[in-house]
Parts: sequence; structure tokens; C-alpha cells
Amino acid sequence: MTSRIWKKRIVLLICLSLLLIVTSCSTSNRSANIPDDNLQVIQLEFWTPFSGGDNRFMTQLVNLFNEENSQIQVIQVNSRLDDYYSRLRTTILSGSAPDVAILHQTSLPQFVQNGYIENLEEPAKAVSLDWNTFNANILESTVYDEVPYAVPLDTHTLVLYYNKHYLEQAGLLDAQGEPLLNSGQSLESFLKVLKQKLPPSIAPLAQPGTRIDSVWLWWSLYNQIDGGGAFYNNDQTEAVINNDKALKALQYVHRLYNDGIIPPNINDAFKMFYDGQAAVLITGVWGTGAFEEAEKLDFGVIPLPVVFDHEAVWGDSHTLVIPTKHGMTNEKRNAALYFMKWLVEHGAKWAEAGHVPSKTSVVESPEYEVLPFRSDYAATANYVAYWPRHVMQWPIVEILIQEFEKMNYGQQTPEETLRQTQIKINDELKE
Repeated sequence: MTSRIWKKRIVLLICLSLLLIVTSCSTSNRSANIPDDNLQVIQLEFWTPFSGGDNRFMTQLVNLFNEENSQIQVIQVNSRLDDYYSRLRTTILSGSAPDVAILHQTSLPQFVQNGYIENLEEPAKAVSLDWNTFNANILESTVYDEVPYAVPLDTHTLVLYYNKHYLEQAGLLDAQGEPLLNSGQSLESFLKVLKQKLPPSIAPLAQPGTRIDSVWLWWSLYNQIDGGGAFYNNDQTEAVINNDKALKALQYVHRLYNDGIIPPNINDAFKMFYDGQAAVLITGVWGTGAFEEAEKLDFGVIPLPVVFDHEAVWGDSHTLVIPTKHGMTNEKRNAALYFMKWLVEHGAKWAEAGHVPSKTSVVESPEYEVLPFRSDYAATANYVAYWPRHVMQWPIVEILIQEFEKMNYGQQTPEETLRQTQIKINDELKE
């Protein structure tokens, strides 16, 4: 046999080998339900408004996704929350929106009503995204007229963090290291004991006088009262928060400030608790991951106690959406939904930041249950009191913050606060 024939056979064998490799890769990608798109890499631009631990854990998730999926590559673009939504709206209106974006549940009404995000009912079917696998309360907050517009990633609610050292010092810690709040003692009397027993330098309860914390607490307590929680009239044209139940909840919050249970002029309550200068802190679940990094902090966490009639707590959710834009191909849309589905299925990693995953199977998984503290407040997802679905809710919450700050600093009574807040909200609604 001549050398020329041998060379032809060698070339033929190499070509057959390459063909088998390409066929194998293509089959593997299709079996994993990844969009094919002629084997071209699909790039997804993903916008997030995260900072601190949230940004760190989301970056880790995006990097892991890119390692596992060679055909879809996600480029994360992170922005400050301060101007995140204005920038996102601008890109949507200009036709240059990202392929996937994080939206807080509170912002969904505006984006749904204005057509800024896509209806996900049909696209979800392409990647076999089963809506029944999500926590029902979390999922319901993303559905409008029975149509899903977002894939919920989590819920994040208020919880109560406590410093075990100070509670033990005050005789308020049981043998299991839990606060003595389930033995008939009210939260208010519990905090008063801390004020009596601890040094003046230690805050019984750390809460800032400014910003949104007192608003979150009021909304939680207002929704704990039977028949409470009304914010607008039936057609959402007027606020109705100047009522007896809302006042009862606000008077409770006011006493915490007025009686010195919350010391005056606190700026950074989070840092106070982190540094061991507070016995109790009521803030969001996002504190868990950060407090775990404080070497000298021996802490625990429980759901916000029932102060009035039943369980209810302020909460919000991070959701995943597809902003509307021209030129979105089915291949890219399917890739976006595949990425969104992958993220929620890997919710145990996201839970390391402290959030409660949206998928029931993740909350029940060994990967989640092995995480300390998270299971202690996972049930809060079932009774989150979300803000009303109003297109102006985000700026209206700012009015609440401004008026509550005046109350916290002794400039007006709870009665005056609710009256002025309702007047200003209704003025805003008329514009």
C-alpha cells in the first residue's frame, strides 16, 4: 500500500473522530435542555442592584453557572440601588435593556402596568419551569391577573436578632439558648427588662431614628391586628391608613422610642449589633450572613414575635424578570429562562446571604437545612405582608419614612403622623 493511500486513510479517520466529538457535544447540550442556537454561545446581560454579601453570593452563583454551562454565558452588571430603577427604566425605553434583571416585588406593579417586562407564562414552558414548586405566598406576589411576570428568587422579611451574652446576663435566655419570649412575656416587657438589667451603654433594641426601619416594623404590627393592614380604598385612589388599628400599631412603635427602649440618635443599628453594642436588633434576614462573620458575636435569630393577634411581618422579594426590548430572539429568551430556573434551583447558595429561597424543595433540601439559623425563620415566607400593589408604592413609602422620622425625633405625635402621612399620600395620588 502506497504512502499516499495511508495519508488519505489517516485524514479520513481524523475527520470521523472530529465529527463524533461535535455530535456528542451537541447531543449533550440538547439533553440538558440548553438552547442550541447552532452551538453559538449565547451571552446574557444580567442587571443586579446588590451590595455587600448579596453581591458576593450572587457573583459566586453567576460564576458557577458560567462554569457549568459553556453555551450560555452570563455577564453580571451590578449597580447601586439608589439609581438602579431609574437606569433600568431608561434602558427599557431606549430599547437597550438587559436580558435579565432583578426587580423587587414592590416595583413590579409599575413595570407590569407600563409593559416594561415580559409575560413569562409561555416562555416558562419552554424550559419546564413549574410554578407549583414555589412557595404559594411568594409566588402569588408576582402574578397579575393570573399571569406570572417574574420568577421569584426569595423573600426577605424582618426578624429578631439577639445577643446571647446580654440576654443571659438579664436572665432572659433559656437552657436551649432561646429568648424567653414564648413563656407569656410580651416583646415590650421583654425589652423593658433588658433596659433595666443591662448597662446604659448597651441598647436594649437597636433601631435607627431615620430611614425605613420603623416603617417596616409598623407595617408588620399593623398587619398582625385582626382587620388591619388596609392601605388604600378599593380603587386605590385614596390612602386609608389614618384609622384606629394603624394608630394602635404606630403607638406601639412610638413607645419603643419614647420610653428609651430604643436609644436616641442611633445612626447605624446594624453596626451596633455587629460590634456587640446592642442586645436586640430587628432588621431583615440579610443580616444573617454578615453577623456570622463577626468573630466575637454569639447571636441567635427568631421570627418577629406576635405582638397582637396573629403572625404577619413586612417582607419583600427579589424577583427575576425579562425586560421588554426589540430583537429578543426565542433562543435568547429561552436561555434567559433557563438561567432564571437554574438560579432558583440553586437557592441554597443564595440563602447563605440570609434570604429565604422561593422554591419549597430548596427550603426542604439538606443543603439548606444544614445552614445554621436559616431554618429558624424560613416559615416567615408563609405570612409575609407585602406592600400593596400600587404603581406609586415606592415613592409613597418615602412619604411614610419622612413622616415617621418626625415622630421618632419627637416632632409630632403618632396621631399627627398618621394624619399628615395620609394627607400627603393623597396629595401625591392626585398629581
